[in-house]
Order: sequence, then structure tokens, then C-alpha cells
Amino acid sequence: MTVERHENGKWYCRFQSGVGIRPHRLCRGATTRKEAEAFENALKYKIEQQKNGVIPKDQKNVYFNRLIELYKKHAKTNHKKYKNQIYYLHGLEKYFNNGKPVNTIKPEDILKYIEYLKNSGKRGKRKNSSINRFLEILSKMFNLAIDNGELTDNPLRKVPKLKEDNHKIRFLTDEEENRLYASIDLKAPYLRPIVTTALQTGMRRGEIFGMKWDNIDLNNRNIYVLDTKSGKSREIPISDKLYKILQSIPRISEYVFINPKTNQPYVDIKKSFNLVREYAEIKNFCFHDLRHTFATRMVMAGVDLFTLMEILGHTNVTTTMRYAHVIPGRKMEAINKLGNYNKYSN
Repeated sequence: MTVERHENGKWYCRFQSGVGIRPHRLCRGATTRKEAEAFENALKYKIEQQKNGVIPKDQKNVYFNRLIELYKKHAKTNHKKYKNQIYYLHGLEKYFNNGKPVNTIKPEDILKYIEYLKNSGKRGKRKNSSINRFLEILSKMFNLAIDNGELTDNPLRKVPKLKEDNHKIRFLTDEEENRLYASIDLKAPYLRPIVTTALQTGMRRGEIFGMKWDNIDLNNRNIYVLDTKSGKSREIPISDKLYKILQSIPRISEYVFINPKTNQPYVDIKKSFNLVREYAEIKNFCFHDLRHTFATRMVMAGVDLFTLMEILGHTNVTTTMRYAHVIPGRKMEAINKLGNYNKYSN
């Protein structure tokens, strides 16, 4: 063990360890030999403790571009909808790829990021659900680095998710549906079979665009949805109305719905759908709400939640249960049915 004072006036130390002679280390704060020796002894004790597993070893700095690298490698293999996550990755990289080691990020830094997200949306205030998607991906990044032995802590573990308002379900009324179809026939007739498919099956937009003729069994009246959000395939019965629609579509491709301008499956119809929606004077409604409309109508028709869960492809019934809340009087209707039992008790 030795300490020495360099020409710059600062004290340095180095000593023999189990891994050999260590390079010079600055004795931070030492102004005398005695203080430098005390620093050296404390440093040696710390290293011995780390070697024996009593305390964790010092962590090397990890930067955000490494988290991005780990996450992309994971997502490309494990997420079918990886392309949809690019938006979130760009947003995270813009904020955190600032030269600051990610192992110095604390829960309070995550809270500051949440406040930043709340007011950085393109259309004003960002929704809690969108903020939670950023946090979920960021948390996964930290967990991947921990699993890889590059980090020891995830600061998001101590930051609760924002509460999401999942009970405001928008669905079409009969009058709105009539106006929507009238608008479609006038402005964009090619949308009619696509919208009908959504209203008759509850399929997601991507599932409809990716639907192939090989996945349709018209004889047994079934659609087999293979490329799903949950990764699990499901079967959806074909209604009489949808059966007629599918029979009328010419089979010019392996895909059911083809964009005539590109001769390829549709990628997005947001512009045309918004056009017909606005012309029909339907407010606060998006294509995904057609799925909500299907689910709500199923519950109103008396379909049990577990059957609806299977048709929609939900992984648990809790997600499906939100549709039960949109029907006023359902609880009272159930309670009043008790009056049909044991009439002699009156």
C-alpha cells in the first residue's frame, strides 16, 4: 500500500489486490498524507467487501443508446407489432439520450418525464394511456439491462402508472350508423365492406387489413384470425350479412381487401374514414370504435361476457367487462328476475 502526492498537489493511492496492482486512484478530498491513507484504507475495505459479495460491485455507466439496442433486439423477436413501437422509441430517445448515464436516473427523474409528456402532445395534453405506453417500454428497457447484468435497479418500479379512463366507450347509435353508411356510399364506397366487417366481427383494423381468403371458411361460416395482438389465434363466426358481403368481393389477391391504387393490402384508411365521418356529422369517433360498437351490441343482445371475450380475443375477462357498464338498468333487470322464483313467498 502506498500513497503519494503528485505535482498537481493532489494525493493518489494504489495497492496490491487479488486482481493485481491497481492504477493510481485519486484520494478525493485528501489534503494530508493521513487523510490520503484513510481514503486508501476505506477503498481497500470496500473492494474486499465487494469481492466477498457483502456489497454490490460498482456499476459501470450505461447510456441510453445501449438500452435502445437491447430493446430493439428483444422487440424484433418478441413483438409482432414492433413497427408500432418506433414512435415511442423515438420519443424516449429524444428525451433520455442526452449523455447522462441511465444508472443515475432516479424515480424523481421519471416523474419529471411524466410532466414533460403531459404537455408535449401534438394536439395539446397527452392522454394518460399514451403516457403509460412510454413508461411501459422504458421500464422494459431497464429490465432487459438488469437481466443482462448491466444495471441493478429499475427506477420505474417506484413510479405508479397513471390512472386510465377505460370506461368511456364510444359506440355508434342506429341513427349514426345510417348516416355513416350514407356518407360512405357518397364519398368512399370502397369503405362499406371494410366497415361492415368491423361491425359484424369486432376485428381490429390490422386484423381486417391482414385478412386472407385462406383464413375464411365460407362453408362452415368461420373467420380464422391468426395474426393477433395477443399472439393467440381465434375463430369468429360469419353472420348472414357478412356472408353476403364476402361472397360479393372478387378474389383478385390472397388478401380480402385490396387498395385499388396500389394493388396491395390497405395500410391506413384514416384520411378517408375521417372524411366520411365528418360528412356524416359524427363526432368523437374513430375506426377502433367500430369494435366497441360490435362489443356493446353483443352485450345488449344478451351475449355472455366469456363468449364475447373469445370473439374479441381478450386475454382476460376484465377487459371485456367494461362493455357491461354501458348498459343502464342491467343490474336492476337482473335483480328483478328474482321475482320469478318462489312466487308463494309473496
